[in-house]
Amino acid sequence: MKTAIIYMSKHGTTEKVINIISAHLNQQNTDVFNLREESAPDMAIYDIVIIGGSIHAGMVQKRVKEFCINNLTTLLNKKLFLFLCCMEVGEKATVEFNNAYSAELRQHAVYTGLMGGECLMDKMNFFESILVKLIVGGPDKYPHLDDLEITAIVKQLNEISPEWN
Repeated sequence: MKTAIIYMSKHGTTEKVINIISAHLNQQNTDVFNLREESAPDMAIYDIVIIGGSIHAGMVQKRVKEFCINNLTTLLNKKLFLFLCCMEVGEKATVEFNNAYSAELRQHAVYTGLMGGECLMDKMNFFESILVKLIVGGPDKYPHLDDLEITAIVKQLNEISPEWN
């Protein structure tokens, strides 16, 4: 099965998750597209589509949202995996996820998940780092990636395409 991974990462957390996921996939049948650097690919040739983004100032990246809107009909005919990296947990994280992806996509998706988040202070500008410190608190309060959720998406992908094992 041909797989497309579509993502955008501002500071590198979403890219880190994509790298972990893609390491478990058949590299010959997987294409990775960073919407920050590339335009959206033609989705017609893909069987599986994985879309990942992250939350900044309460919103997913504009290009991720536009990709989903512009490719809605096509995505509804694919095995779709949606995930989000964010610093929120619980109900707040769910609200951010629901705002990032339409109800149609969420309902159609084989998998939806919240991967947690990271505060990569060294990759933030001065204002971002101050804002994050005010919102999150001290370094001991910074969120972390959810290894169980990352394992869950990989497991689900392997159930759909066992040839990756």
